[in-house]
Amino acid sequence: MFTNIEQCVEFLTSLKKGSSTSIPLEVVNSLLQEFGDPQHTFKTIHLAGSNGKGSTLNALKEILKYSQVEKVGCFVSPHLERINERITISDKQITDEQFLLYVNKVFAAIDEKDGVYPSFFEIMTIVAFLYFADEKVDVALIETGIGGKLDSTNVIDPIISIITTISLEHTAILGDTYDKIAYQKGGIIKENRPVVTTVENRDALEVLRKIAEEKQAPIAIFNEDFTATKVAQKEHMQVFNYSTGDYVINDVELLMAGPHQINNASLAITTALLLKDAGYFDITEEAIRKALKEAKWAGRFEEYDHLIVIDGAHNPEGTEALIATLKAKYPTSEYDFIYAALQDKDHLKSIKMMAEVASSMTFTQITMPNAASAEELAALSQHHYTYYDTEWERVVKRAIEKKEDEHVLVITGSLYFISEVRAFLSNKVKQ
Repeated sequence: MFTNIEQCVEFLTSLKKGSSTSIPLEVVNSLLQEFGDPQHTFKTIHLAGSNGKGSTLNALKEILKYSQVEKVGCFVSPHLERINERITISDKQITDEQFLLYVNKVFAAIDEKDGVYPSFFEIMTIVAFLYFADEKVDVALIETGIGGKLDSTNVIDPIISIITTISLEHTAILGDTYDKIAYQKGGIIKENRPVVTTVENRDALEVLRKIAEEKQAPIAIFNEDFTATKVAQKEHMQVFNYSTGDYVINDVELLMAGPHQINNASLAITTALLLKDAGYFDITEEAIRKALKEAKWAGRFEEYDHLIVIDGAHNPEGTEALIATLKAKYPTSEYDFIYAALQDKDHLKSIKMMAEVASSMTFTQITMPNAASAEELAALSQHHYTYYDTEWERVVKRAIEKKEDEHVLVITGSLYFISEVRAFLSNKVKQ
């Protein structure tokens, strides 16, 4: 039994893979049955996709908040600073005491059952569902971990499913083509329940259409059933028009930067309107406007003083979105990139895209077992000014000290890297 949050987190993170050989979905289902299936006692909205889950979830959460929905649960990953960030109700993180209580409950059930420990993410999923059930949330927004069909979160019966984007990542697990990955992500689509998507790849979209048709699930597709078009750029806001059917909202101000965030915001609006049409919540245009003017997501195009940007662009699609945002916000600036990532990504494609716009590129690494080495990453770069250093703190500190005034310092890659950089930059600000 854990009484200390640090020890608890240390043990949980040691269970990355878990000791069970069963499919994650089956492991979680079996344990949740021991608790009376708490995940079926509250409404859920399920989000899958390669990029944009967090931003879309956060935008939707803000819309629900401004629509006077009292208790909105959120289950997200990864966390940036504290494990508690993964499980929140209306912006309040689960407390250390509550977290320990539920983890101990889950471990007691495991020991009584068979003593076979699930993975870190599977335990987190169960803890979230137990907490949301006890707190009687009005609705919970649930992010998948990897994929969808076999993901440990896919034990819920969501009132709406959201699929953001699909790119070629986690190919060893999900498959090496867009249609194979779409089949896995599309596993969150449920019988007769709406699904909303901004997936644009033709092969992936065809798979999602087919799954939706088989399950008689109404599907709303970006640029077919709803649209969002940027019409202006203000100093700290981008402005867009949204429409679906006869419903139009013009001049919506969006705090989140980048063209891709307009897509994410349109997903959130479409989902909110479906909730309204189904009679779940009273969503107003005023709530939508207020929410999107304030919604922001940590680690995604986060700007600091002296033209420093951090962004968790962990795959080529994310890198493409990052570069588009840089060009929109700082069209005349030079960009100096610092990049660190995990091994299971298409680094070459991301590095090539950065090299096309970079003034310089520096590669580093984080202290994780599956981190890509700085030297390996640098070897992929054809940029004339390519550097590498294994000590990321030294790299960041030196880059800040030597930064040229008009250059934008762009620190990007794995969200695990970004979480460490955020803490480092916060400490520098406090000093």
